[in-house]
Amino acid sequence: MEINSKIEKAKKGDQIAFTFLLDYFWNEVYGFMLKRTENETIAEDITIETFSKAFDKIATYNSEFQFNTWLIAIAKNVYIDLLRKKKTNLFIEITDAEDQQAYNIADPTPSAEDALIKEQNLSRLLLCIKELKPHYQEVIQLRYFQEMTYQEIALKIDEPLSNVKVKLLRAKKLLAEIIERNR
Repeated sequence: MEINSKIEKAKKGDQIAFTFLLDYFWNEVYGFMLKRTENETIAEDITIETFSKAFDKIATYNSEFQFNTWLIAIAKNVYIDLLRKKKTNLFIEITDAEDQQAYNIADPTPSAEDALIKEQNLSRLLLCIKELKPHYQEVIQLRYFQEMTYQEIALKIDEPLSNVKVKLLRAKKLLAEIIERNR
């Protein structure tokens, strides 16, 4: 019964209820994805994406079904999307002649234009990150610029792992909104 009341509170936007649901179901969703991906980082990313999608669409959750079943269905779809993306990136058919031509002209060093574009994109991204609240800036910086694991971040900022996961989830969502707004 406690789960149902937390779901109802989460539907009303209660952040404590969201955190409770994340903590309560994290291991189940993460374990499910870890078995399929056999990669901790990918399983973690899919699990975060799953909770992000679930919390965005929590109003559509039908209580006739188990909440964990709903989360697993979302996780499966996120994983399938990831596989499709990888498949389309990996299997582009080219002839041997095209392959040789590409090999002959390919230069792995970025051109001056490429370096400039990358630098401009990075500076725009950093400006968007600066619009976030400081605690969101910190977790984004630690995760994506220093490439720390969630556990390392939790130790560094002296917060529970679940808080780090929720902060990153919110930070990514807010950052996406800022980037979209600044386009």
